[in-house]
Amino acid sequence: MKFNKPASLVLAAILSAVTLTVAAQPMVGGAAMYPTRDIVDNAVNSKDHTTLVAAVKAAGLVDTLKSPGPFTVFAPTNEAFAALPAGTVDTLLKPENKAKLTSVLTYHVVAGKMDAAALMAAVKAGGGKATLRTVEGDPLTVVVSGGKVMVMDESGGTATVTIADVYQSNGVIHVVDKVLLPK
Repeated sequence: MKFNKPASLVLAAILSAVTLTVAAQPMVGGAAMYPTRDIVDNAVNSKDHTTLVAAVKAAGLVDTLKSPGPFTVFAPTNEAFAALPAGTVDTLLKPENKAKLTSVLTYHVVAGKMDAAALMAAVKAGGGKATLRTVEGDPLTVVVSGGKVMVMDESGGTATVTIADVYQSNGVIHVVDKVLLPK
């Protein structure tokens, strides 16, 4: 079988591009995250974010996080929620605590799309730290320590960004290892 060299080169280039695109998709919780999907449609596939997804549903924030945004979400893992004092998550998920749950969740969201480069630029411009206003209304502080991006809440808690720049059709997610709490 004889191959047409130009056609073979074109096919090879297309296959390389497809492979690169698939390989470039970040994996979160064992699932590929696709920049063509919104925050909710990607998050529901992550095995590491089932608690966050349940909380977003209980707070009635699904439609908001499916809207055009853009949003920057600091997404705590299941382990981050499990590290809260015993009973905290169950208490927050109760219908009578919807306002508190909404406050905690929206404290993890910043309006606009701030990928790692934008966060680094803000930290540099702020002389080593950046203050971000959350959708909840209170600030988060971002610093770089030991080469890692750290996000500090008003209550003294610090989360480390473990996976940055998970691009979504309506923003960007940064996976964090702690739940951030407003005052």
